[in-house]
Amino acid sequence: MKTASITRFLSFVLAFAVFCSCSAYAHAEEKKDKQKIIEEMVVDYGSYGEEAEERVWDLLKELRKLDADAADRWESIMALWRRANTALTLHEGVLPDGLPDTDELCIVVLGFQLNPDGTMRDELLERLQTAKRSAEKYPNAMIVCTGGGTASENEFATEAGEMAKWLIENGIAPERIIVEDKSLTTAQNTVFTLNILEENYPQVKSLAIVSSDYHIATGTLLFGAEAILRSAKADSQDTRVVSSAAWRAPSGSLSTMFQAGALIELSGDERTAYKIYFDTYDIHDLPPLK
Repeated sequence: MKTASITRFLSFVLAFAVFCSCSAYAHAEEKKDKQKIIEEMVVDYGSYGEEAEERVWDLLKELRKLDADAADRWESIMALWRRANTALTLHEGVLPDGLPDTDELCIVVLGFQLNPDGTMRDELLERLQTAKRSAEKYPNAMIVCTGGGTASENEFATEAGEMAKWLIENGIAPERIIVEDKSLTTAQNTVFTLNILEENYPQVKSLAIVSSDYHIATGTLLFGAEAILRSAKADSQDTRVVSSAAWRAPSGSLSTMFQAGALIELSGDERTAYKIYFDTYDIHDLPPLK
């Protein structure tokens, strides 16, 4: 009897282990499938734009079968992406009228690569002039300076740190300024900034993006997308991008494929994102459009 009982017990343990292993494998496969669908959808749209609309809808349907909540969020993100690139009003030089004149508003100043010695390039200084005018127009708004160490010959300088110093030297009260100095990509700007705001400035509900004109759509898209991804419900973000102000740069552009890479970075796949940033991702692996 004892031998039979032990045999039955071991059989049960083995069966339970196999069940758990299969369940974990199935969960991992489902997660992998969701990520694959999201990335294919984003890369399709980044590559082909409106020509990929039918494919995007088909992929959203596939995603909905696996995770309805994820499908709702990515449907909202895809809609935001279209609006950011086709229907965004560009305000030059200063934020427009009508924004909240309280600390509910936060002006997010996106950084730009520093000179090798750690000094700021002219483009970043122009963005700061726009930020300063906007901060003076909305004297109760908080201001986030965002950007990490990009000076090849000065390990102590960061984009955000230099920006904050300039704003203070030019009359902006230091208690209004928040420094996010760890990020190296716009996607990281987004994640790290929202982490700081959620943890330390919960009153902030409205964001206004300040950057160069060609960067505004990308900044608006990424901050909006990250807010959707981290919200309790897909249709009720705690924080929203409500406006922007731009310096009109004489040159510069960011493609929809670059935006696709940034969205993939937000989704958690940095490796694929960097392939796209450095133009080593082969879009020919995608199925042909119908």
